[in-house]
Amino acid sequence: MAENVKYIAQNKKARFNYSIEDTIECGIALEGTEVKSVKNGNISFPDAFAEITNGEVWLNGFHISEYVFSSIFNHNPDRKKKLLLHRDEIKRLTRKVEEKGYTLIPLDFYLKKGRVKVTLGVCKGKKLFDKRADIKDRDVKRDLARTFRNGLQDA
Repeated sequence: MAENVKYIAQNKKARFNYSIEDTIECGIALEGTEVKSVKNGNISFPDAFAEITNGEVWLNGFHISEYVFSSIFNHNPDRKKKLLLHRDEIKRLTRKVEEKGYTLIPLDFYLKKGRVKVTLGVCKGKKLFDKRADIKDRDVKRDLARTFRNGLQDA
């Protein structure tokens, strides 16, 4: 990523539950109070996903809390948000998603040059044994790092 990037939120649960085949950076169309609320980090997206309808990519299940300091003209927290992509990128994503088992999941939300961006992943659901293998690999790496760290302290 570029230097002027400030991460707002990362979807660690998606990285555990899905195997990520491909990622793409896209913009998101937000209203004024939504931008302020996102910059404050008042977002929630545990079950968020993207779908392609009529040649447009829409983000569902992405909750942006209402901005506290706004007037009565606040936004709807659970509305569908449009993702901004080029036409050829949408065609490529459509071909991928039409394959069996693939879905579009938001992985990261961040600010890049003052604009809210989303990293969208083309993901396939993991089976239980894949998740167990990931947990085992993570534990092995943690134990190896611990023994290496203790070995350096003893020397």
